[in-house]
Amino acid sequence: MKQHLLLGTAGHIDHGKTTLVKALTGVDTDRLPEEKRRRITIDLGFAPLELGDYALGIVDVPGHERFIKNMLAGATGIDLALLVVAADDSVKPQTREHLEILEYLDLKAGVIAITKCDLAEPDWIDLVESEIRELVAGTQLESATIVRVSAPSGKGLEELRLALGDAAKLAARSSKVATEGPFRMSIDRVFTISGHGTVVTGSVTSGQVGEGEQLQLQPQGVDVRVRGLQSHDRAVKQVGRGQRAAVNLGGIHYQDVARGQCLASCGALRPSRIITVSLQASRQISRAVKHRTQVRLHVGTSETLGTLSLLGTKVLEPGNECFAQVFLSEEVATVWGQPFVVRAISPHQTLGGGRILNVSATRIKRINTFIHEQLAKLGSNEPLQRAAAYAYFAGTRAWHPDNLYVLAGVESGPAIVAQLTQANELKQLSLDKGKIGWLHMEVFQELCQRIENCLRIEHLQTPLHANVERSRLNKYFGGVDSELLDACLVVLEQENRVLVGPRGLALPDWNPELSQRERHLLEQIVLAYRQAEYQPPGIAQLAEELGEREETLAGLIHLATEQDSLVRITRDLFVHADSEQEARRLLAEKMHGGQKLSVSEIREFLGTSRKFAVPFCEYLDTVGFTRREGNLRTLIPCKSDPVI
Repeated sequence: MKQHLLLGTAGHIDHGKTTLVKALTGVDTDRLPEEKRRRITIDLGFAPLELGDYALGIVDVPGHERFIKNMLAGATGIDLALLVVAADDSVKPQTREHLEILEYLDLKAGVIAITKCDLAEPDWIDLVESEIRELVAGTQLESATIVRVSAPSGKGLEELRLALGDAAKLAARSSKVATEGPFRMSIDRVFTISGHGTVVTGSVTSGQVGEGEQLQLQPQGVDVRVRGLQSHDRAVKQVGRGQRAAVNLGGIHYQDVARGQCLASCGALRPSRIITVSLQASRQISRAVKHRTQVRLHVGTSETLGTLSLLGTKVLEPGNECFAQVFLSEEVATVWGQPFVVRAISPHQTLGGGRILNVSATRIKRINTFIHEQLAKLGSNEPLQRAAAYAYFAGTRAWHPDNLYVLAGVESGPAIVAQLTQANELKQLSLDKGKIGWLHMEVFQELCQRIENCLRIEHLQTPLHANVERSRLNKYFGGVDSELLDACLVVLEQENRVLVGPRGLALPDWNPELSQRERHLLEQIVLAYRQAEYQPPGIAQLAEELGEREETLAGLIHLATEQDSLVRITRDLFVHADSEQEARRLLAEKMHGGQKLSVSEIREFLGTSRKFAVPFCEYLDTVGFTRREGNLRTLIPCKSDPVI
């Protein structure tokens, strides 16, 4: 079975890339009428090339500087390159720019073709070859085979095929051919066919897909269905990594699809407007790249405006590297390790490129030694380091080991996470419904400390409260996954660092701080409710009787409920705890055997007013003591209650 690989052309305009592809494959990749009329390549062209054990999908790109963005769209996902230099013209500006772009793609193989050798003398061609060798020194193409060809006569074509075959073998051995990962294909063409509907084309960069399967159009997250597949104009049942594909989509209108979007397995990608990258500034620029520079980000087949935020430096000199974040004007869907290029808004020039390290990042406000180390680990060749670093930058957001392939380039996510958990680099947490979550140990410890600090702040702000209501704690943790926060509270409770009860949370060493006067007033409040029994006063009435402000009494009444001296019936209605328990006992005896009582009967039985009886009956319904049936209440049996 042939191995599929993608080959991209590169080189200056009018150096014969398209003519050479036609000589190799018999396919004229200039398909647009304007390309025929102007005799230049404007957009991407495609052709198949069989080379023994390898099936190459050739992506022919335009060489004109005005169409660099089309060249970048075509370069996505290629495994090897064919750099073309004309013998009669030698190295030109787009030769240099295209070569630099190929460097950002981190290709492991390629071939250099000197075209139009029938138009130059051998001595001159020797000089051209020498200039090419000087140009590619220190790049991935430093050891690439240089073949002299003449497309019209066919001279050198066989040698070129052999060289491409050797390069394909090297690319196949060096590249990570991700056939088992999620399907992903950046879209470079969209059109409609009568009777078939929407068709998109692109280069498959990972995984595989078959007819009838569901995919998602990203970054929009729209579900679509694969109605049919073609590869180089031949109908196929399945396409996979390294192939050119035309996908007939169901469930979406062609006007809702555009170049720059991508097709992916459902749930595989995490679109984001912030990405973290490893950036190398172009050696061709005359000025350093500045912090907060406005750029065009080219990744996959997309072009998106954004702001470049350099980390740890204010300027990046030509040829130097640093970590950076890109804040985008709209979401992009990327994967870990995906190459990108940034270009200036004006004038149009390539500023640099590199690899994506975090596909769904949060803003890094400041960088220190530890964060710099974690960023370096994100780009490491070690899966364990990448996974741990991703977990650190994920912070308190939920993630799953199965997604680490896209998030950190880790193929065996569950096994890697198990190793990190055993090594105490990750904290495993039990979530609801038997689910499991993970936090980086640094993040877990920091979150636990934050919880304790926030509780202490709340204790100091409300010194009369024995507990902090969960809703008050939540205001400090808006960006934290709620299930992970709950799981951390369970751990803190187990370690006796936080007390968790039905009324809220508290630090173990916390006790409400009452003055002697407040303690005396609290005793008066509790005594007043004890004596009132089923005729409890309202807060305003009690404040008048005791000659105190309502705000002062409200805080002490809240404390009394936390100490189980009082029971809250409604927001402003309270009853002494002994009275509440006695009312339950009396009603349980009265309603034993299935007897039903109305509110009026309960009011008379307890010797209270309707003002108290109605909310008290509703309270008993809420706590599961009684059940309302029309205008009557019936007792709800409780297994723990003694048999009367």
